[in-house]
Amino acid sequence: MCKYLFISVLSFIAFAKAVAQQTVIDSTATEKLEEIVLTATRTERQLSSLPLPVTLISKKNILQSGTIRLDEILNEQTGIITVSDESGFEGVQIQGISSDYILILVDGVPLVGRSAGNFDLSRITVGNIKQIEVVKGPASSLYGSEALGGVINIITEKPKTEKLNGNVSYRLGSFTQQDINLDVKKRFDKLRIGFFANRFSSNGYDLSPETGGQTVNPFENYTFNTRLYYDFNESISLFTSARYYDQTQDAGFTFEDIEYKGDSNEKEWNAHARLDHKWDEKLSTSYEFYYTNYRANERLEDPIEEDAFTDSDFNQTLIRPEIRANYKLESAGTITAGVGYQLESLDRTYFDERVDFNSQYVYGQYDVNPTEKLNVIAGARFDNHSEYSNQFSPKLAARYQLSESIAIKASVGYGFKAPDFRQLYFDFTNSAVGYTVLGYNVAVDKLNDLQAQGQILDVVVPLNELDDPLEAESSIGYNLGMTFKKGKWNSELNFFRNDFKNLIDTRIIARKNNGQNVFSYVNFDEIYTTGLEVNTSYKVSDAIKLSAGYQLLYAFDKTQEKAVEDGNVFVRDAQTNQTVAIDRSEYFGLVNRSRHNGNFKIFYDLKKYKANVNLRLLYRSKYAQFDTNGNGLIDSYDTSFIGGYVTANIAANKTFYQDFNLQVGANNLLDYTDNNIPTQPGIQGYIKLNYQF
Repeated sequence: MCKYLFISVLSFIAFAKAVAQQTVIDSTATEKLEEIVLTATRTERQLSSLPLPVTLISKKNILQSGTIRLDEILNEQTGIITVSDESGFEGVQIQGISSDYILILVDGVPLVGRSAGNFDLSRITVGNIKQIEVVKGPASSLYGSEALGGVINIITEKPKTEKLNGNVSYRLGSFTQQDINLDVKKRFDKLRIGFFANRFSSNGYDLSPETGGQTVNPFENYTFNTRLYYDFNESISLFTSARYYDQTQDAGFTFEDIEYKGDSNEKEWNAHARLDHKWDEKLSTSYEFYYTNYRANERLEDPIEEDAFTDSDFNQTLIRPEIRANYKLESAGTITAGVGYQLESLDRTYFDERVDFNSQYVYGQYDVNPTEKLNVIAGARFDNHSEYSNQFSPKLAARYQLSESIAIKASVGYGFKAPDFRQLYFDFTNSAVGYTVLGYNVAVDKLNDLQAQGQILDVVVPLNELDDPLEAESSIGYNLGMTFKKGKWNSELNFFRNDFKNLIDTRIIARKNNGQNVFSYVNFDEIYTTGLEVNTSYKVSDAIKLSAGYQLLYAFDKTQEKAVEDGNVFVRDAQTNQTVAIDRSEYFGLVNRSRHNGNFKIFYDLKKYKANVNLRLLYRSKYAQFDTNGNGLIDSYDTSFIGGYVTANIAANKTFYQDFNLQVGANNLLDYTDNNIPTQPGIQGYIKLNYQF
């Protein structure tokens, strides 16, 4: 199927090029209106005027690219990389900061369900998205925990016209991948209604046919979203939204060439209500209530005990009321303030009982233009949490318009991430191997229980070291950039630096009689990520637009870096069989970080023929997945490196009979595969038919 779709794509491109020679370029076309973003300041701001590094992905770009899940479209943006964890979930990495520290929002409210730290981006369809806003760098001054490395906000569409409108689409791709969308919107005077439904399924695929089982097992999921807007009058309006997600997947696996049965299920509920009140031209307030619940269950046949099954359950709930206000001072900027409460609970396998967290927070922000050319944003947030020390998160950003074409911007901010449920309350023993992992808050009691049972050989850390609360992980992020916009050119350069401390990692706290260890969590890691990002676009004509992006990234553990510089890290050279000290140039850095990432995109729009073609080339340089030589860091002697590679994605669109759109495309045209990258199964062709009404 891929072969024939590929031929179809090439045929379409040849046709597009042929007719393009007859296209008359309209030199009087006007520039599009400025893009408006909400996430960076929680107020409406023009993208070009912001002093913060923000990426905006429009609905038009999503549709033209042919992407259908959130991870796909994010992976094509400069400085944003999707990385799989041990569970196969794809999380996002921004400025070298991993998915654990990136907050995911839908219409401004957070999603939950990080069983292993990563948030699975493939859970989110992009079928009803108006735009995606990505704020890079610490955003805890507005959003609190988990916004240490940035925020991704998915904004859905609001019905505008009284005529029933929407679309229905069907897409068929490789591995019998099917995506079906129904999006309906209508306005009834003061009432607006939007309904969206999506079904996504695949037969899965296998990158290692020589072994049993599949790399990705068959799955099927559904997303339903209903949105209601009601304007009581010109001053008061109500927004409500309900979203439901359900996925089932064959979770069977192979152990020692024997296949074992299993299945998994995920369910997610979101309910969101917001009352907006515009008191006058200066003051507006919002009263918001949000509830979300994520459940996951996996049932697997036990490879050790015959005819036995193991169940793994995960049930997380978040409730959050919040009040916020915006007040415009006369010729003196805008004040934004908010206060809220969060109640989180988690009940999962390997917890003794359900665990509850609660926190209260207040934040404020001042957005002002002291002069016509200068914009300054200062803000801070205070969080009081039941399980860790209070957090104060300030931020300062400024933008100065040097000339009509050039502006400089800079920002510095503090971000934090609270210890999660797993790090505090986990109680897990691997039955096959025999090691144990204990959450920080239960480690002492559980270790005493193991000692009473005669399982402990010795305790290797003083237990009083576990008396003080586990600290929140924190970071200070710096961004310094410049923008250039003139004529057909639009470019941006940004230097960044993020310094982390109190990162939470595992350590051995005791040794067991079976030769295995007992692990718990501790604050000790200090790392940094630094580098630069460049984005540039050039409009060759009304028909052709070129864009390119590049990220240079250095990401290191400060402790490991010093140990290497002091000559205290060694490795056995496989060629000489001699033990040698690691040189600083041989220390590669953190896992899953590539030194270089880049993209190049061509958009070819044939308005006269209601057609367009786009080609996107993505490059990622080599990176390592784990330490293989036992010295605790990634160096040039490790063997888990994945070499640099290029992927190419292409899509061609043609509108006919005004309301129908046919899209033919293929991802990974160069057919790059690696058994260690389970989310990349070679060429993936597809064809999609969309009806707009």
